[in-house]
Amino acid sequence: MSEASKKNILIPNSEFRIPNSEFSRRTLLLQLFLLTACGVRSLSSKRQGLVLGVVSYNAGEQTINRYAKFTRYLSEKIGVIVQLEPAFNENKALERIRNHAWSLAFAEPGLAAIAIDQHRYIPILSLQGIANLRSILVVRKDNPIVELKELQNQPLALGQPGSATGYFFPIYNLYGLTLAEIMLAPTPKTVLEWVATGKATAGALSKEELYLHSSYFSPTEFRILHTDPHEVPPGVVLVAPNVDKNLRQQIYQIMNGVPSILAQEAGYIPNSSAPDYGYMISVVKRVRAIFPDEYEHGATPLQLKPARLLDNISI
Repeated sequence: MSEASKKNILIPNSEFRIPNSEFSRRTLLLQLFLLTACGVRSLSSKRQGLVLGVVSYNAGEQTINRYAKFTRYLSEKIGVIVQLEPAFNENKALERIRNHAWSLAFAEPGLAAIAIDQHRYIPILSLQGIANLRSILVVRKDNPIVELKELQNQPLALGQPGSATGYFFPIYNLYGLTLAEIMLAPTPKTVLEWVATGKATAGALSKEELYLHSSYFSPTEFRILHTDPHEVPPGVVLVAPNVDKNLRQQIYQIMNGVPSILAQEAGYIPNSSAPDYGYMISVVKRVRAIFPDEYEHGATPLQLKPARLLDNISI
């Protein structure tokens, strides 16, 4: 017998004991239990399927109808249930992303930046976006304010944490000011409502949201006080870090091969590259330095009175 073969054989010494039959039986049963448990856990995870998360605001039923065919197609191709979970606003979406509860997320820019930078979500495809999307600050048309610095000591209406146009860009642009109060509105329409009624002097949203909702407040008219010069990147399709790598690749391939009508309904672009989020993430980091996470992600609506927009402040 060769020396190499001898090394692979266990040679008992004086301290070596052959285990008794009862011990061997117990060991075997324990091993079988552990193997069975692992198998059950794996099967259970597969049965749970995938959760696709989107922000719907108050259009829950429309959102369900919009994604119905796509989720059914994805479910059939992957072989697991794909469940759609609309979130009413970005704050609710952040809770789900923070817990990795959304396997897939169709995320708008602000939410996507947080998910990528803070919660290890992986961007795979670009969403259909609005060309030249910009964040704006609006006031009533009869308001005499003409410069951002004149918002000093004024109440401001923002969107939910996670919104690029309604939260991150406006705070970034107002850095250094002290506001009388910051109020978070659940929807862009509410931002305009608070400005229209005088509850807030100015409000933040996108140009498209202003054009969509402003007619509801007639005869009150609004005026754009400030437009951010940076184009907001389109949203992205994100995959959670707890999704198996092979499954992630399978999802990517299926979504690239989906019928064009389904991709259009779901709002993403097959075979696209994820947009550059470098600047967007830098904006998010600056705002996070202003507001500690316990305020940004609190379970109750954020109301800061007064609000000093400076780094690392204690409120």
